[in-house]
Amino acid sequence: MNTMERRDFLKMAAMTAATAAAQARAGVERTARYTDNHGLTWDKAPCRFCGTGCHVKVGVRSGRVMAIAGAEDADVNKGLLCVKGYHVGGILYGKDRLTEPMLRKNGKLEPIEWEEAIEIIAKRIYDKPKEFAFYGSGQWTIPEGYAAQKFTKGGLSNNHIDPNARLCMASAVTGFISTYGVDEPAGSYDDLDKADVVILWGNNPAEMHPVLFSRIVDRRALGEKVTLIDIGTRRTRSTEFADHYLNFRPQTDLAIANCIANYLLENDKYDKDFVSKHCNFRIDKDDETRDLFGKASTLEEYKEKMSTYTLEYTSQLSGVPMEQLKILCETFANPELKITSLWCMGVNQHYRGTAMNRLLHGIHLLSGHFGKPGDAPTSLTGQPSACGTAREVGTLAHALPGGRLVAKPEHRAACEKVWNMPEGRINPKPGYHTVKMFEKFCTPTAEGGDVSTLFVQVTNPGQSLPNLYKLFEAKKNLEDKFLIVSEVYPTASTEIADLVLPASLWVEKNGIYGNSERRTQQWFKQVEPPGEARDDCWMTIAIARKLYDMGFPGMKDKDGQFIFTFKDEDGEEVPVWDFESYYDINVDKALYEEYRPLTHAKQKNVAPYDILVNAHGLRWPVVETKDGNWRETRFRFSEFDDPFVKKGTGIQFYNSTTKDDKAQIWFCPYEPAPEEPDSEYPFWLSTGRVLEHWHTGSMTMRVKQLKNAMPKAYVELNPEDAAEKGITNGDLVKLTTKRGEMVMPAWINGRGRPPRGAVFVPFFDEKQLINRLTLDATCPVSKEPDYKKCAVKVEKYNPKEKKELP
Repeated sequence: MNTMERRDFLKMAAMTAATAAAQARAGVERTARYTDNHGLTWDKAPCRFCGTGCHVKVGVRSGRVMAIAGAEDADVNKGLLCVKGYHVGGILYGKDRLTEPMLRKNGKLEPIEWEEAIEIIAKRIYDKPKEFAFYGSGQWTIPEGYAAQKFTKGGLSNNHIDPNARLCMASAVTGFISTYGVDEPAGSYDDLDKADVVILWGNNPAEMHPVLFSRIVDRRALGEKVTLIDIGTRRTRSTEFADHYLNFRPQTDLAIANCIANYLLENDKYDKDFVSKHCNFRIDKDDETRDLFGKASTLEEYKEKMSTYTLEYTSQLSGVPMEQLKILCETFANPELKITSLWCMGVNQHYRGTAMNRLLHGIHLLSGHFGKPGDAPTSLTGQPSACGTAREVGTLAHALPGGRLVAKPEHRAACEKVWNMPEGRINPKPGYHTVKMFEKFCTPTAEGGDVSTLFVQVTNPGQSLPNLYKLFEAKKNLEDKFLIVSEVYPTASTEIADLVLPASLWVEKNGIYGNSERRTQQWFKQVEPPGEARDDCWMTIAIARKLYDMGFPGMKDKDGQFIFTFKDEDGEEVPVWDFESYYDINVDKALYEEYRPLTHAKQKNVAPYDILVNAHGLRWPVVETKDGNWRETRFRFSEFDDPFVKKGTGIQFYNSTTKDDKAQIWFCPYEPAPEEPDSEYPFWLSTGRVLEHWHTGSMTMRVKQLKNAMPKAYVELNPEDAAEKGITNGDLVKLTTKRGEMVMPAWINGRGRPPRGAVFVPFFDEKQLINRLTLDATCPVSKEPDYKKCAVKVEKYNPKEKKELP
């Protein structure tokens, strides 16, 4: 395999996928954990990568993961995996796994014992608890995130905890809440099997969510008609399958969505019955105020404001021909069609991300394309538990478990009751969101930088934050700032960390994830981690215990007991803070069952742990039926499937912000991007992922087959722009923004094709940190940065500049 060519690799992956699909169609029965004739012990786990939540079968022999296969009986992937999924076992075995704690001394990381590492962290927190911040991830398991949440908000009375999900789906959260009063999609992946039309809004699922995309294109192979409309700022692999491609000028997707609404209103083609029964109208309070709730509006006011967005005006603004816009509008105007909209980072990582999310929900509500199988606005996530851990557990700086908010007294009281903590323990003031957290950490203390110790788990901010010089690398010159990174491999984050902790990965520990369609998925530890690597959840509990032993009052509950007290079947306390005892009981189950009642407040009832053990995940709300079984929910807010909808209502938005069971249709105007091309920086720069690598590549770049298939980053250019600048394939190109410059090879007419005046760079390559160039401007509501557009200068690189190359 070491010398395998990329073509052979892809061919093999396709062959494996076809074999798995054939087995699935042949009706291979689901099996429990078992050992086959080759001595492989097989068990289940969700894939470690994106938010799709594919289920894999993990084959273990001699304490090592030896084989991976798609789970044939898993509803999500039906036996299929993408190229990353088939190689997920390989992420455990990179040669440079971190295996021991290391403390930076005299500029060099040197091994230390775990006990010393935990003491160092505890002492820094004990001395300055208000200056501690916890930065986590949508890759945290649910118990890991829950423990971090309880430790920080309950134990330290400090809300400076935020996940990297702030960088990828925070705008989806604010979009859902301001529309329906509660987060996460109403529909599910089942919609992909029923939709007549699938619309991709700034989304490339052929590479980012390939298994879900296969559910759409496979229907065509079976003779079904599925129209695919791709609305984007560059042609991608998804475009190759599209019936219509609408190329729009960056930021003008706001105008396109408004154009659809205006067309429905002007032509009297909106769903009057649905709107009158189930919808209200909403606008921002004024031209300056941007918040979650705005103020009430009327249909007449909405019509008047929308009237600007004619086909002609929108075409001029967006660059999309009027004929194409009309096709899109007529699609929504047709009540006979079932339409599913899909979006991900193109809509979320947007300076007006909340507005764009609201508008997409709005056109589905206005047209009545909602609440029926195949008719759904669906936001996808990019991390395996962005929904489960960041959103449901509420590890965002302003949130609490189950959709609660730290700002609401009754929400704090509910958590304090479950945690057996005294009234008032939880701080009512939201903590710092991600960009603000790192800004404070990288600002000198004397100048207001009031975060002095930052603990990073399960993510790589040294590569994924925007404007890295400002938000991460500025820490290097601040001696009183202390960065702790729990990681699996050396990364851009460990590069400047003061303390590095070796972490267990995936099936080296127990875990629970929540995927994009509200599906909660459980797995058990199947192999041992290398060296001294340990579970992130254990690290949090061990630090908490050290603080408890030091007399930190927040680590005691109302009865004086340690806040992470767990007992065995005989009622004896188990010292899980001692790693030798951590697996004496199932800590995951104990934490999850403590958390589970907190999910009931907004009808997000997750399934019991023991039920998840015997399933490939269940979609909440999960309720117990009269016969004692547990039933999942595919379609929320729809009477035919959602057990919480009142009989006879048809559709009920039971968490409505206006308390009348109605959703909100927002008017959100087009606004220019915060940084647009000009005479000095005349191109648009967009960033994103590629098929072979996930996120910052810290795992997939350790898998030889994936690294060989896509070894380094590149810049995609339009052929005409390239010709004009004398650039050909492989030539080095210098990119310059207001924040820095970078040199990398050109790829023309490759996998993606940007229009004239635009370039694209993937962000997986740790040797080419494109986020040193990106902009840190955020959506005013969600605080999510815009990675998809900033202004850049593009030049053919002149070697005489003698710039150091990677």
